[in-house]
Amino acid sequence: MTCCIVYPPAEFVSAGLTIQAIFANWLGSETECFIKYHIKRSVITLFLHSLLPFGYILGLILFGHIDIGKIQLIYRSPLWLTLIVLTIAGPIYILYKIWKWSKNNWSMHPIVQNLAVYADDNTNWMSIASEINIEYRRIDKIVIDTNSITRIIITDNWIVKVVPYKLYIARQNDTALIVIKSDTHAMSHTARGEVQFINIEVKPTRIGATAFVIRINTFGFKDLQDKVQHPIIILQDVTFHKTLLDRFIDIFKEQTLENPLYETTQDLEHCIGCMQVRSNVKLNKRCGNITERPGPDECTMCHCRPMWCIECMAKWFASRQDENTPETWLSSKCTCPVCRAKFCLLDVCPVQTRHQ
Repeated sequence: MTCCIVYPPAEFVSAGLTIQAIFANWLGSETECFIKYHIKRSVITLFLHSLLPFGYILGLILFGHIDIGKIQLIYRSPLWLTLIVLTIAGPIYILYKIWKWSKNNWSMHPIVQNLAVYADDNTNWMSIASEINIEYRRIDKIVIDTNSITRIIITDNWIVKVVPYKLYIARQNDTALIVIKSDTHAMSHTARGEVQFINIEVKPTRIGATAFVIRINTFGFKDLQDKVQHPIIILQDVTFHKTLLDRFIDIFKEQTLENPLYETTQDLEHCIGCMQVRSNVKLNKRCGNITERPGPDECTMCHCRPMWCIECMAKWFASRQDENTPETWLSSKCTCPVCRAKFCLLDVCPVQTRHQ
């Protein structure tokens, strides 16, 4: 239960069993007053989390996991006594910290301190907060939920990372974004069940501003890149698929290279799709039996000569699929760009030139 409070699973979020949902009336509207909302959210989250150790021990006693007759023995144990004192002292200390933060209109709160970094001689942190509040109300902002407790918000001029106890804030015009890491996990319904994530370091050049890292799905990279003011730097040793199409093309190539070679004595011309490389694939029916009257869903024989490169063929194949169901692309069919013969991935064969 404690873990579900600190890191609520999807079931708790959908059921409204989160701190934000339970204390919604006190927190107010995030849209109307973004900064004030998160100041309140951070202090109530911090205080409730500080109560968890005491609540855990109290729960053990109330629900019979610790025999009441042994409580006196617990009190006599220095270890248990120290533990109980710490579980009580923790929330008291947190209340003292919250009281200090609240003085002078929350001027000592970590969120306000991060805002104050961007205040100039003729402005204060409330001016910066007002600017972020206004931009958050706009519909063109980007909001990325990286998990149940972390969000990334990109407005016209600001990048904000929301975490349980604070906000990381960076102004776009004096911030560098650097892709420092990518990793792949077999946890998705995308091609071959894999999903890629990238870690982007947000490095403000403003003196006193704190750098932070945002982690997003690679398919959200283009939206992020279009929203930020400066190009995103990608380190040389970091590779990833920026779009779903990039991922599909790589999988298409891998699968096609496993198909048998198609040998030909013809001179291969440049691909008619890109005109950059020589054609290197041929549609050669391999699945099922060749019949005079194939069914509507069966592959048919293509009599066209090799005219396409593998990348253009992959793009053509993807363009004929339902973009809402990418998990079915590899098992779907397509038609030849020229003769409209139906083919599947098994029919796309690499071409090998045989000299006479």
